[in-house]
Amino acid sequence: MNYNLAKKIENLVAEANFSLREDVLFLLKNAYLKEKDKKAKQALFWILENAKIAKKESLAICQDTGLALIFIEVGKNESITYSLIDTIKKSVASSYKKNYLRASIVEPLKREKPSYRGGIIHIEFNSKIKGLRISILPKGFGSENKSALRMFNPTAKIDDIEDFVIESVKKAGPQACPPFIVGVGIGGTSDYALLLAKKALLSNLIKPNKDKMLDKIEKRLLKKINALNIGPMGLGGKCTALAVKIKLAPTHIAGLPVGLNISCHALRSASVKIVNFN
Repeated sequence: MNYNLAKKIENLVAEANFSLREDVLFLLKNAYLKEKDKKAKQALFWILENAKIAKKESLAICQDTGLALIFIEVGKNESITYSLIDTIKKSVASSYKKNYLRASIVEPLKREKPSYRGGIIHIEFNSKIKGLRISILPKGFGSENKSALRMFNPTAKIDDIEDFVIESVKKAGPQACPPFIVGVGIGGTSDYALLLAKKALLSNLIKPNKDKMLDKIEKRLLKKINALNIGPMGLGGKCTALAVKIKLAPTHIAGLPVGLNISCHALRSASVKIVNFN
């Protein structure tokens, strides 16, 4: 086992579960300052206090420490082995155990005693980086259960897609612990659209989308979602969502898959670059 790599992955898991991302914190603080509804403002205060205590005391931000999603980007002219992937998966599981994070993973039908196994790995190649870039996204299932997919006809309009997103967020309601971060994947196949939606959650939430058309759609959707008046933890107010992020992929001429993945306010992820990993 590569012990240097193992230690970095263990630290990455702890960081993701204990420390809320800076962009998420910024948006939560901004929402708190702008909120006028007393109940909603109180809920945002509790969310911010929870994040502060979790980081200070090295405690889980949420009791649902999720199913760990591991995104591995492999740089140009790099190679990865079974041993490396095995080290990453074992290190994720060991970090959950060492840091007293909840064991939540079961065999789907037998539902036996929960364990720490089961991290899901996605690998892609990126010619713009050196070495590896590894991102951990612990996905809680209060929000994961509100995932949605629709296979639109290729003639569908942008308005149809926006209506689907709004409808899906409205159905999620307070059960998915708003304020949300909404990831949308458009294109590919049914499975890939849903993966794109998850990858959208890894985006910097503060930076505008480089695609000007998508940036406009994201802002328009955010405004519509916040008009739903669901609010923090379902208590009403201006902030039902903190951000909407969209990713696209080429698709077949006969289809238009759209996937939606919601994160609760505790959008937990952390990334690390590793150059010398062999």
